[in-house]
Amino acid sequence: MLAFSRIEKQPDYAKYPVKQASIGSNHNFQPCQIVCLEHENGRLYAEVVQVVTSRQVCWVRPLMLALLPVEASLGTGNLPMPQESAIYDLRMGSDLLWPISLFRPALDTEVIPLLTMLDTCDSQTAQTQLNWFVRQVWQANQSDFQSKI
Repeated sequence: MLAFSRIEKQPDYAKYPVKQASIGSNHNFQPCQIVCLEHENGRLYAEVVQVVTSRQVCWVRPLMLALLPVEASLGTGNLPMPQESAIYDLRMGSDLLWPISLFRPALDTEVIPLLTMLDTCDSQTAQTQLNWFVRQVWQANQSDFQSKI
């Protein structure tokens, strides 16, 4: 049995690679795999439930949303810009059916530290933050959604 100690300090996101999934990327996702969708200062981590290859969409179950601090001069104003890193527990939320091209495989080294902090996350505003993030990603990638779903 694995035991995780509670991390008091927020992880240093600068050391985690930031790699946007390119449009048309061909990932072979498997059920139970954790994937990441990055948009501006947000990262949505989700578990793959099923991949519908004929439509190039992925049924995912959100786990958490990480909003990273962004310099005011770099922010676009679309997503809330926390002063510190914020993690929202989405395990009790709704599933999503989204284009595969928006996701990339999540690395163990970026996910495990975040998973250990879920018990101390703000769950009151988690659904609001997810709704905001979903809306922003949809607006930025409308052509992917229209052709896939």
